[in-house]
Amino acid sequence: MRLVIEPLTHAAFAPFGDVIEASDAVKHFPINAGNTERFHDLANLDAGEDGRVIVSIFRGLPRELPFTVPMMERHPKGSQAFVPLSGRHYLVVVARPGEPPTASDLRCFLATAEQGVNYAKGVWHHPLMALDAVSDFLVIDRSGPGNNCDEVLLSPQAQIPVF
Repeated sequence: MRLVIEPLTHAAFAPFGDVIEASDAVKHFPINAGNTERFHDLANLDAGEDGRVIVSIFRGLPRELPFTVPMMERHPKGSQAFVPLSGRHYLVVVARPGEPPTASDLRCFLATAEQGVNYAKGVWHHPLMALDAVSDFLVIDRSGPGNNCDEVLLSPQAQIPVF
């Protein structure tokens, strides 16, 4: 199955979590005597009942297109946010929470260098998909007891084309 690469928008991504970006689409207002614009409350971070929110940096090797999507993962105990730090676009492949997805359940989004994503608890997603060069991402997710990563192999697999 060949995936269509869609632009990452708040409306299109809403079933999977939050788009994190400084835009007119989100609540924003001046602070610090007008010297700073605050883009407020951009993601519903969820560490679950027994977890705590942690901040990490993930360094991802670039994926080469076309790319075969062999698997998906989800975090059943908390959300996971990715904010790009390297000034490069990247891909986001997701499926709704629930039963393990098939290739036909997947959606693929092209995120700009100014957009982060927050996967809601239980949303299926492919691991980090940097493009073009090694890229760093600020990651905000859960630490705590219990297994917080389920993985599933896709059969048949999905294909992301060159764009």
